[in-house]
Amino acid sequence: MNAKNAIKIQDVSNAGKVDIDKKCTNCKKSICCNSINQKIPAPKTKEDFDHLIWQVSHENINIFKDADGWFLHINSACMHLGAHGECGIYETRPWVCREYDNDFCEFDESIADASELFFATPKKLEKYCRNRFKKWDKRFELFE
Repeated sequence: MNAKNAIKIQDVSNAGKVDIDKKCTNCKKSICCNSINQKIPAPKTKEDFDHLIWQVSHENINIFKDADGWFLHINSACMHLGAHGECGIYETRPWVCREYDNDFCEFDESIADASELFFATPKKLEKYCRNRFKKWDKRFELFE
């Protein structure tokens, strides 16, 4: 191969033009910066679900399941958010912020509405567990 065959020609007709992300521009609440979604192992046993009930019993904690798996959803605003939703550390923000993909985000649909399962209270999760496990209410007998 010679040098002529190795050169890639790039289209520069759009050079200097910047696409403004309309979704982020229209989102005045900085929704993605007001919560954390932490992937968790899929719960399988009564003990696993009992642990989730403990977690969702805390303020600002939800549990959800979607096509990507199970998640702990923590409602907590980033300390670097300004009064108008701007990032106070934009130039030095963490990689997770830099790589955030808003192809589908809460601006489109809330997590609660988009999820296959969403639990905001221990009562809702316990109801699900009673349907999933026939002997759910007997899970403590082992310890008595």
